[in-house]
Amino acid sequence: MASKKKGLNTICTHVGEVPDNQFKGAVSPIYMSSSYAYTDVDVKRYPRYFNTPNQEYLCKKIAALEHTESALIFGSGMAAVSTTLFAFLSKGDHVVLQKTLYGGTFNLTKEEFAKHGIEYTIADGWDISSLKKAIKKNTKVMYVETPSNPLLTITDLNAVSKLCKKEGIISMIDNTFASPINQNPADFGIDIIIHSGTKYMGGHSDICAGAVAASVEHIHKIWNVAKNLGGSLADFMVWMLERSMKTMAIRVQAQNKNAIKLAKFLNKHKAIEKVYYPGLKTHEDHKLAKKQMSGYGGMLSFELKKGIDAQKFEKNLRLIKSSMSLAGVESTMLSPAQTSHSLLSKKDRKKQGISDGLIRFSVGIEDVKDIIEDIEQAINKL
Repeated sequence: MASKKKGLNTICTHVGEVPDNQFKGAVSPIYMSSSYAYTDVDVKRYPRYFNTPNQEYLCKKIAALEHTESALIFGSGMAAVSTTLFAFLSKGDHVVLQKTLYGGTFNLTKEEFAKHGIEYTIADGWDISSLKKAIKKNTKVMYVETPSNPLLTITDLNAVSKLCKKEGIISMIDNTFASPINQNPADFGIDIIIHSGTKYMGGHSDICAGAVAASVEHIHKIWNVAKNLGGSLADFMVWMLERSMKTMAIRVQAQNKNAIKLAKFLNKHKAIEKVYYPGLKTHEDHKLAKKQMSGYGGMLSFELKKGIDAQKFEKNLRLIKSSMSLAGVESTMLSPAQTSHSLLSKKDRKKQGISDGLIRFSVGIEDVKDIIEDIEQAINKL
């Protein structure tokens, strides 16, 4: 597609703009109507059908960024995840899930799949051999996340794609942590790419949204379920998201730059036991990350040394916010055990390697020296 030839910042800024044919404004107009004409029109528009002008054009931007034919925008990341999974899974089907997935996705499978007669297997790990072992005769979908939340594990996308194509399985990925700026799974043959648009697409901690990018055929199948489940995004928030995505490449690249500096700083700090960041050469999957990512992202996690109270450390922070969610322009930290993975039992968290002392760090765009000073003073108080 022609948009692939454009630079990232050009795509972010211009692809998916809604034309203002009447007043020639520099930004997309907002079409807030919930009711549209149905006679003598090319498209019968309705918000729940995901085809209002703002919805339609934003999806063009997302598809262009992810190098896919089409896309859909949802009211939340979990609306995107659940709708997509239910579009390809029905009674008697089986799905393989990577061990290191977002807690909300695990909770969805645990609480909802049995009601619909859908089987699932959580692979022993995130490597291709673990995923292959989990395949059954009735497997229809393989769902991975790389880099994973919150331990930043890396899964080989090319290997997943080849395996799924060989076995006739639909491959899906949660690409939220990487963002389309750092990783494009479609280039490695992954069928369906899912995002929490709340995160790097929104980038300012003021939007809740989800997105799916795929072929026209797959998106149509997802749309058939989506129109019934009703997870559409209101047009004002669609407009807000399109506005925010104009600066996504600039924001994410700035966060990449800050994150590698902070990861190196934390990796040498006497109060830190371990740092999880694919940009570090000490990361077990660094070579793989370098191969399939154009940037290592703005997310990292770290373990404080035993004896250092993680909750007290967070309370001592002044600049960095102890806050839910991630990927805003402001730096934030949280305890996955108390937030993103709190729906899992302590036993299940332990299986994933998530301790009560693990800190997830969403690096913002502030000056690195100021972030380091805040971390230092928070540790020194302890």
